Amino acid sequence: MGEQHDLSDSAFLKAVRGEPVPHTPVWFMRQAGRSLPEYLALREGVGMLESCMNAELVTEITLQPVRRYGVDAAIFFSDIVLPLKAVGVDLDIKPGIGPVVAEPVRTIADVEAIPDLTPDHVPFITEAVRTLVSELAGTNGGTPLIGFAGAPFTVASYLVEGGPSKEHARTKALMFGAPDVWDALMRKIAGISAAFLEVQVAAGASAIQLFDSWAGALTPADYARFVMPHSAAVLSRMGELGVPRIHFGVGTSNLLTLMGEAGADVVGVDWRTPLAEGIARVGGRAVQGNLDPTLVFAPTDVMTARAAEIIEAGRAAHGHVFNLGHGVIPSTDPDQLARLTDFVQSYPLG
Repeated sequence: MGEQHDLSDSAFLKAVRGEPVPHTPVWFMRQAGRSLPEYLALREGVGMLESCMNAELVTEITLQPVRRYGVDAAIFFSDIVLPLKAVGVDLDIKPGIGPVVAEPVRTIADVEAIPDLTPDHVPFITEAVRTLVSELAGTNGGTPLIGFAGAPFTVASYLVEGGPSKEHARTKALMFGAPDVWDALMRKIAGISAAFLEVQVAAGASAIQLFDSWAGALTPADYARFVMPHSAAVLSRMGELGVPRIHFGVGTSNLLTLMGEAGADVVGVDWRTPLAEGIARVGGRAVQGNLDPTLVFAPTDVMTARAAEIIEAGRAAHGHVFNLGHGVIPSTDPDQLARLTDFVQSYPLG
């Protein structure tokens, strides 16, 4: 195991365990990255996947928002497709497009050609997490690091479509038309995602978040049959390691109950679902969310009034971690996120 620091008293870890908190903990999905001038300066001339494979860059990028905002958790800077790149899949992240896969997956042979991930594929991840855990121990009285991975459905969609997709038509065609290929692919990716997270936890990450960005494209019945068992396999392996598990998807209002039952301790609620409804659907689990990311473009008093409503709604949950209901928008003013962080952390819970 990596060097362990006792962060159990941190507001974030108390909230995910459902314990009383000194203040509502807050962090932001995509808090590191495109909205920060210091990030853009660091990334100049460096490709996305290249930056994700450089331990020094990953460490610095992950720390930038912790220094700037004093958030209650850091999120490991990486990309959903990075583990595929690490095992040798021919893909690249094209600026303005997203991940592009040279040879999309169509057959069992295509699935079998993808190697399983081992720690030896990602030594830069171990190095970055160890350094981060040590550095974060000295920030704000100790800041937990959240490990990162893409969930099987979302990663599968990139592999099958060959890139980003709005309809996920090829993905669903494979899922419905070749269930044996689909099952093999999902098992393969679940193994890769779990192994990727295990490397982060072994090096000292305090919690993990499984991002199923595109799961909202599914009906509850199809999610339960074709996707949930594979996300559950990843979350189950994390449960064996004893780390809290956050599970998040976009447009997943009708899937929140199932996403919790897949093995989450905390269910991320996107901005489309009122938090009170999300809390009712997750069955005694903690929740994370869920301010509309565009509200940081509104006047500060409008933004903080909405944030207050969300904090108040969160009191009814088993535990509540404040976040946006999706990632930080690239054109966000960092100063406004700083004001939001200060507001949430100083909001009286007494």
